[in-house]
Amino acid sequence: MAGAGELARHWQYTELPGVDLLRARYIHKTFVRHTHESFVIAAISDGVEVFHHGGGDVSAGAGALALVNPDTPHTGRAGVPEGWRYGAVYPSPEVVAAIAAETTSIRGTPGFISPVLDDPYTVGLVHQILRAADEGNALAADTLLRVAVTRLLRLNGGPLPQRVVPTAGSRVAARARAALEARMAKPPTLEQLAGDLGTSPFALLRAFRGAYGMPPHAWLTDARVREARRLLDAGTAPAEAAVAVGFTDQPHLNRHFARIVGVPPGAYQRERKNVQDAGHQLLVPSDTWQNRSLQKTYAPEQKGDEPPRQGESRTPPSYGTP
Repeated sequence: MAGAGELARHWQYTELPGVDLLRARYIHKTFVRHTHESFVIAAISDGVEVFHHGGGDVSAGAGALALVNPDTPHTGRAGVPEGWRYGAVYPSPEVVAAIAAETTSIRGTPGFISPVLDDPYTVGLVHQILRAADEGNALAADTLLRVAVTRLLRLNGGPLPQRVVPTAGSRVAARARAALEARMAKPPTLEQLAGDLGTSPFALLRAFRGAYGMPPHAWLTDARVREARRLLDAGTAPAEAAVAVGFTDQPHLNRHFARIVGVPPGAYQRERKNVQDAGHQLLVPSDTWQNRSLQKTYAPEQKGDEPPRQGESRTPPSYGTP
């Protein structure tokens, strides 16, 4: 369960199509191994996040960015007792590719080379993007997103390498993935799946992990949450979405959804319904699916996010660009 003080908001801004936004503070939160269809650009403002990436744990502290390419398995957890606080943008591959084509010399599919980059300047840009989206400043949000992505690609970008897997194993893994996608609501056992593909369970397990970075059951949970997000975006009720993708009920969906997306499905869908409301600010306990609006919000500042002193006014920073 989430500890006291864990808050998160996951939303979209209509003037930034193809981009998801997140502002969160986590203490005991643990993200299970999962992937995103989009890029992850997470700007750490306080604390430390540790995440498993590329075969080992890496950490990102205040002033650093955690950068994950699409379809790259990773986890997430606190690296210090006080947890971590961050803002993140999730631009789609199409958005990043368009920016890269216009502003960089990268050839091929663009992506990030290192999963962690110490760059307080870009951390500030990410938080300004979130602030601009909150305030309905479309010009600033769009401009700052392009500046931030361009800077990251110039500092830490290059063409994404193609995943290399054994030819025989890749074919078996691809067939297994297609079978799981077709039978998402009622998947076979590993033994049944292997038998259908004419291989052994352990051979299938090795091939699947080699191709997709996680075992079939973990990949299926990740795929179910992705499909649930699409259904929620389309207006399907969480309870109906849960059953449609193969979870037993809404609490089952909630458990896995919050461990991958960072917020419960009810809060996720409410934000989708309120993307037109620029003044809407909803933060909810990250593992609670009840409708609970808290009258607290935060936007990381340049000096550590300490609350203003009594009698002190806080003026939002200007949206500066280089």
